[in-house]
Amino acid sequence: MALSSSLRRSLTLSVASVALGTAWAAPAQTIGLAFDVGGIKDGGFNQAAYEGAVRAAKELGLTIKTAQPKKSDEIGKGVTPLVEGGSGLVIGVGYANNDAISTTAAAFSDNKFAVVDDLPKGKNAVGLRFREQEGSFLVGYLAGKQSSTGIVGFVGGVDVPVIQKFRAGYAAGVKFACPNCRVVSAFVSKTSAGFNDPKAAAALAASMTKQGVDIIFPAAGASGQGVVNYIKAQPCLKASSLPAGVKFKSDLFAAVAKSAVYKKLCTTASRPLFFIGVDTNQNALGDFDTKAATLYHGLTSMVKRVDNAVYTIVKEYAEDRPWRGGDRSFGLSNGGVSVAIDSYNRALIPASLETSLKKVEQLITDGVIKVPTQ
Repeated sequence: MALSSSLRRSLTLSVASVALGTAWAAPAQTIGLAFDVGGIKDGGFNQAAYEGAVRAAKELGLTIKTAQPKKSDEIGKGVTPLVEGGSGLVIGVGYANNDAISTTAAAFSDNKFAVVDDLPKGKNAVGLRFREQEGSFLVGYLAGKQSSTGIVGFVGGVDVPVIQKFRAGYAAGVKFACPNCRVVSAFVSKTSAGFNDPKAAAALAASMTKQGVDIIFPAAGASGQGVVNYIKAQPCLKASSLPAGVKFKSDLFAAVAKSAVYKKLCTTASRPLFFIGVDTNQNALGDFDTKAATLYHGLTSMVKRVDNAVYTIVKEYAEDRPWRGGDRSFGLSNGGVSVAIDSYNRALIPASLETSLKKVEQLITDGVIKVPTQ
């Protein structure tokens, strides 16, 4: 019977250990995930990390333990208990876990650690970071092309470097598509609580639409649901409510059938509101009436493949590959970010625009377009 390469490697290591009189220990089969606020069903960042870990766990027969803070001041407190509970690899989901991961990595040098979205300290720790600005540029490009008013919005959870990459890329993409367009930006909070406050995000969305914003891109974790909720309750901009100096420049979605609620709330002198999903493919959230023929309000999603990054690091750890600490970068060129076009938003993005989008993506991966990070 032929032996698999992994089994041959395991037997070779075991024989070598016996010959040398040492006890070789395989990697612990338990993986720990320390989440940010919002939990594993936040529909975004935490959920994507969990899905990547689950995929690796099912494939490799691993056990997953989690620490889920309910409040921002609880973030990071679950890291050490995860190690003490047998987790050989602990992944901190979100930059707010960095301090705890760095401190614990120094205290447990035989364990492995990772932080999603930040760079921790220690040779046994790795930062899984993304070129969010690249995917954000692409969704900004779509927003610039599809906006009816030429004014679009950005809602960040907190004004920190990683969220600035979303904002900077988005704004650059909007300007690339529409030099005369304007981007209105706002942040939910000054603390990580800004990633779990849908009501505050909804209030920001309301304020933006009063300024003529018709497309909003929230990079705010679970707070982004607040933007979706607001648009569901008020799915359009009316010409009569536009601020002075703002007029509708186009009516690109006139031929798309509208829901009964839309027809009731919105006159002919109106244009639909859209959100742009983030982290996971949230296009389906724009289906407000569960009818395939009517207009969806999710223009697209900037998919940050946290699941791929977490899957990769878990798999490398479980297979006992040589550990590479430091920075790992994921972007358009290596499956780290993408733009979601599917059955939910196909009617919103013409084939010609999708072709142009792919050309812009190639310009980014070729280095012709240098996307800003702040």
